[in-house]
Amino acid sequence: MGAAEDVALVRRGYEAFNAGDVDTLTGLFVESASWHTPGRGSLAGIHEGRDATLAYFGELGRQTGGNFRADLQHVAGDGDGYVIAIHHNSGDRDGKHLEVDCCIVFELKDGRITDGREHFNDLYAWDEFWS
Repeated sequence: MGAAEDVALVRRGYEAFNAGDVDTLTGLFVESASWHTPGRGSLAGIHEGRDATLAYFGELGRQTGGNFRADLQHVAGDGDGYVIAIHHNSGDRDGKHLEVDCCIVFELKDGRITDGREHFNDLYAWDEFWS
């Protein structure tokens, strides 16, 4: 797959994530996928495997009563299996409001996501929101 196909796949992932479409997300990730979330908050860590990754995504929604959003702003692929996506996270939880930008480095192979690494512009705000 080339850069355009990889970018289209990541765009589909964002659409599925925001729609809560677990079936589509399941198809986009390999079974052995890993997801890396920095910080010290309750959801930080390495989520090993597709099921653990999808469970993490589910917690984002569950703990915000379904109002968590990841609004894609920019996305670019290199044609060698890497896609960089920049999005804006927002949500409300336990009287707290989140507004933080995030960059995710996606690694893809054979048209599926094998790895995702989140990088937040304000990690302190992200950690505080989930504490």
